Amino acid sequence: MVEAESSIHADGVAADVRPIRVTGKTSAAQQGPDAMADKTTESDAEAISEVQLLLSELRTALSLMRTGIAILALPLSVFSVLVATSRYYDALNVLGFLAPLAALCAVLIVFGGYLIAHSWRKVRRIDRLIHRIKMEHSVLAKYIESID
Repeated sequence: MVEAESSIHADGVAADVRPIRVTGKTSAAQQGPDAMADKTTESDAEAISEVQLLLSELRTALSLMRTGIAILALPLSVFSVLVATSRYYDALNVLGFLAPLAALCAVLIVFGGYLIAHSWRKVRRIDRLIHRIKMEHSVLAKYIESID
């Protein structure tokens, strides 16, 4: 915004007219209703972008949970095969194979459980952030389902 500065003499004549550049931001209320609507639209667009980013993070967390469930299911499958075929071997004779296999299955169970717990915490955190954004921007309320 550019304004003109002038010095007025005693006789009422403007002597010197120079442009002055105003370098401060003016508020949306000072600029008028159109500027306030633009600010609101920008704010809503920013909120939608934030929600889109959070939803992409949510997809990542859910895929991590899916991986954890698959890793957790692997030892269960191995043990079910061992139980189903247990009449064909003596456990004491193959203990050298069963002990490392049991240790590996235990590690896989712990790792799968960790992945599931970690992704569950992430999903809950993302849900809370989306809920907070929804409460701050009423335009999003009609598009986002409540998590309560």
